[in-house]
Amino acid sequence: MTAELVRGQNHPLSQVRLEVRVSAGRPVVAGATLSDEQGTVRGAEWVAHPGAPTLPGLEVSKQAAADHRLAFDLDALPGTVHRVSVLLALPAGAGPVRFGAVAAPFVAVTGLDGSEVASYTITGLDTESAVVALELYRRQGAWKVRAVGQGYAGGLAELLTDQGLPEARRLADSINEAVAQGLARSVPAPSPRTPDTDRSRHAAASAPGPDQPYAGPQGASGTVPPLQTPYDTPGGQGAAVPQPGYQGGTAQPDPSAVGQPSGPATGSVDYSHPGRRTSAPPTPPPTAPPAPPGQAARPVAGDATGWSMEERLYNQVWGMFEDLARTTAAYRSAVDFADSRMEQELDKALSDPRSRIGGQSDAAREAAQAKHADLVDQARAALDRDLAQLAAEADVVEPALPAAYARWDNPVWHGYRVPMEIPMAVRLGDLHLPESEELSIPMLVRLPLERGLWIDSGRATLEDSLADSDELRRLAMDTAVANAARLLAVYPAGEFTVHVIDPAGSAASSLAPLVRSGVLDGPPAAGATGVADVLTRLTQRVDLVQMAVRGGAADSLPPGLDTAEQLLIVNDFPHGFDDRAVTQLRYLADEGPAVGVHLMLVADREDAAGYGPLLDPLWRGLLRLTPVPDDHLADPWVGHAWTYEPALVPPGSQVLQQVLSQVAEARRPWNR
Repeated sequence: MTAELVRGQNHPLSQVRLEVRVSAGRPVVAGATLSDEQGTVRGAEWVAHPGAPTLPGLEVSKQAAADHRLAFDLDALPGTVHRVSVLLALPAGAGPVRFGAVAAPFVAVTGLDGSEVASYTITGLDTESAVVALELYRRQGAWKVRAVGQGYAGGLAELLTDQGLPEARRLADSINEAVAQGLARSVPAPSPRTPDTDRSRHAAASAPGPDQPYAGPQGASGTVPPLQTPYDTPGGQGAAVPQPGYQGGTAQPDPSAVGQPSGPATGSVDYSHPGRRTSAPPTPPPTAPPAPPGQAARPVAGDATGWSMEERLYNQVWGMFEDLARTTAAYRSAVDFADSRMEQELDKALSDPRSRIGGQSDAAREAAQAKHADLVDQARAALDRDLAQLAAEADVVEPALPAAYARWDNPVWHGYRVPMEIPMAVRLGDLHLPESEELSIPMLVRLPLERGLWIDSGRATLEDSLADSDELRRLAMDTAVANAARLLAVYPAGEFTVHVIDPAGSAASSLAPLVRSGVLDGPPAAGATGVADVLTRLTQRVDLVQMAVRGGAADSLPPGLDTAEQLLIVNDFPHGFDDRAVTQLRYLADEGPAVGVHLMLVADREDAAGYGPLLDPLWRGLLRLTPVPDDHLADPWVGHAWTYEPALVPPGSQVLQQVLSQVAEARRPWNR
């Protein structure tokens, strides 16, 4: 039975191998200090933190996260250690600066099988930015846990100083630096689930900022997903996972509320999802029939919270992303623990010269390997159980997804009709982990898009791909066309316009579905003149809408201005671009999303290497996707490298042409 502790209360520990699980609702730093009988931390080598996550007998997370699992083997701690303090801190320069502004953190001590031994909710915090959550301490040969909850307004530096660490300030700075680097490699969590009245986004919202990081292999910040995101997660060369949201629709995650609703009185141009009525409570989600004793309940599509089935499915997908991230993190932690334990036992056995004779070393090695195999088998069994449950849920959720969330091979597309309102999100691909190759989670990205997209056609980070350079470029453009077609399909008629720049005409075959159906605003622009014409028109549109919104004079926009959201697809960048065109493109990437102009860049970064660091902000500001599976997206909670797979139309399928034909037919009255 779990002991629910209050501040100052202790509880005996019957196990020496255990975990401390942290749930904070937003990314926090988790660490631990070792101290002697006097409660003194003797040096920096006695502190486990993201920059040095492993010490004998314990391991902590390598970056800030909303959920943590800290592994402990109390028997493996040095004999001089009598107390282990579990620390939590808010990341410096990333969000709230005091625990009083966030939900109360929850910590639980569990066995390796997940059974809770003791738990503690840290309440009463206000200006503190660091806190000692728990103490595991040795008393008369036995171990106990005590709920502490001691906060420090001076942050980690004050906390470590209080524990007697001489170089506390320097160590605190190094921890904050390690955390900042980890955050830079992450992708945003999914947008928070907001009431329907908050779904609209004010047209005057600023361009994406630091709360919407850039995802890339190098992970420069710029917010995944929970996926967002899901995902989401870690633009440029790397993120979302989408914000896979670690809080599930959660995440996070991140950042990324879609802004405040704009009303008619403001006169602003509204590119947001129309508000739904919230005067009546939502209908209850479907529930599964009671399961037989000893069996898990059968999964049901749409059993998450939400005001509509669409929102419930969105939240359920993010919940699946979180569950997969957590169960995989638990498995990897258990395997790492087993590896570390085996190495320690082997080192101990072989350090004694007497054990090297008479076969004792072989026996010790076999015993250590047997223990290792047993621990790994237990962890794998738990992972397989969780994966089976998630796979069963995916089997019922995938067929129930609306068109905006569904794969191109989903039968929902055969009954497609042009929608009357903008959906919450759109699917841009799938995400999976190495331990679960057959289980993919939809990568959902909230609408309207808050960042542009970069379809990477280069080989620099795709060395495992068997495709040659020309094939990768074709696949990249096919991916761009599939995503553009999906965006056209999920928007109401007349509310989404697509422009294409193809300077050399090299993407004619990939663009054929868009051209034949007549859904483009005009023929693909070719040559330097075509590039300049399209960029000039779109930059002028951004300027006009920005001035109108800032001046509160949206009604004075020119009558012929297309107020639909705009998507610009650029192929083979920077071919056909001069310095002025490059500057305009950067301007569109930075300022366009806030006023409904979005960028989809199909490019190899190496082709633009001649511009040097001038284009680094451009790559960082875009969400990087790949035309072939690639593990470049990372979530900001446990740091998994998620493999992204593009959402392509099955070979030989006519679904894309059928959908685009309906979109073109619905658009004709708007173009008269």
